[in-house]
Amino acid sequence: MGYPFSNDQTNNMARAIIADDHPLFRAALRQALTETLATDIKEAATFHQLLSMLQAEPQIELILLDLSMPGNRGLTGLTSLRSRYPDILVVIVSANEHPQVIRQAMAYGASAYIPKSMPLNELQHAVETVLAGDTWLPEHLVGELALAENDPSVEFARRLEQLTPQQFRVLECLADGLLNKQIAYELNVQETTIKQHVSAILRKLNVINRTQAGVVFKQMLNATDSNTDNQSLQ
Repeated sequence: MGYPFSNDQTNNMARAIIADDHPLFRAALRQALTETLATDIKEAATFHQLLSMLQAEPQIELILLDLSMPGNRGLTGLTSLRSRYPDILVVIVSANEHPQVIRQAMAYGASAYIPKSMPLNELQHAVETVLAGDTWLPEHLVGELALAENDPSVEFARRLEQLTPQQFRVLECLADGLLNKQIAYELNVQETTIKQHVSAILRKLNVINRTQAGVVFKQMLNATDSNTDNQSLQ
């Protein structure tokens, strides 16, 4: 039985994107989720391609995101998506099962964290749980990954949520070491506008200068997805 996304029963439009750079893994995910989602499923091999699809197809409601796909630096892709598209559900599907990475991903707004080693039937259950409005974690990790209120990831996530989408893009540029003039060129705005955004970012993140803002951003979101080639859904 299919699992409709909404009351709209027209299923000729894609409402989900599998974002992973391994074609065989994307095919396995598509096969596993076709019945569950009851709708067409798009595929993206790079983070840039994913962003282009989201601009072209505003009906997308769910993204299954690989942490290490080209253009996605650790958890920066997740936080960028949550900033730009807060209404879209993002499920991390990753070979990285390090507790701290999973804890951070959930703090930064992931609806689920699915290890690539997980059986297909559990993946289907995870996606159904997310579509029903709940978050999901592997059962054996739920207790271990309980988010403590004093976890730095939680506090930083709260501060990131205060940024507007444009301020988040400016923060990404700061982390890349760009000057105000370069950021203004990249975003096609006036340099004075960038200066205003930088001031707001420093205040909201509670840091003293742009260098510290960039460093903190990189440190908190520096998660890598290792051994992806050796992992697959069973």
